[in-house]
Amino acid sequence: MSRILLVDDDPLLLQTLRINLRARQYAVITASSGQEALDTAAREQPDAVLLDLGLPDFKGLDVLQGLRACLDSPIIVLSGRTEPEEVIRALDAGADDYVTKPFDPDELFARLRAVLRRPPRLVREHNPRIGEYEIDTDATTATGPDGTVRLTPTEWKILTLLLANPGHLVSGRQILREVWGPTAEKQRHYLRVYLAGLRRKLEPDPAHPRHLITEAGMGYRYEP
Repeated sequence: MSRILLVDDDPLLLQTLRINLRARQYAVITASSGQEALDTAAREQPDAVLLDLGLPDFKGLDVLQGLRACLDSPIIVLSGRTEPEEVIRALDAGADDYVTKPFDPDELFARLRAVLRRPPRLVREHNPRIGEYEIDTDATTATGPDGTVRLTPTEWKILTLLLANPGHLVSGRQILREVWGPTAEKQRHYLRVYLAGLRRKLEPDPAHPRHLITEAGMGYRYEP
């Protein structure tokens, strides 16, 4: 029995989808806010997520990126926004499919069955590299020609988030929330200090980074 995390702040829609999912023999876990969705996903590791982007506490794309950072499971976005730009942003942020509201329940569940049939994401064969350093996040080692370089626990948390989303933007708010907690979302200077330290330790030319990239006003990304 597949376990589905259903995320929506509309109690009526939440109840309707929960009943329909259970009738189709799915186990259902629910969340009605972004923070609850992130906490539940990390704890329960569901087989798939149905995610409404209109949540009361966090921006929907921030929640989507946070879920993708901790889950390999497929994520279907539910949204009332039909603009192509919105669909593209969601897919680029890690969604596997995008369904606009109002939707036909039969179509939604057909899309759910389709993403659940997909093979799991491939496990990386090689550790990522930053300049001359090979990064092993499991062993928390960064090894270069002269041996290992020491990173602080906070640097490892930030680096792990970026490495989990190669080529994709990770918002500053998401990093602050996941590393320091939701009360730190406005402390952008934390990130400037720690990213500068990571570049000094790992980038061949810290003043012109090739791997740990800042997107001004938006966030950071790791480029392999």
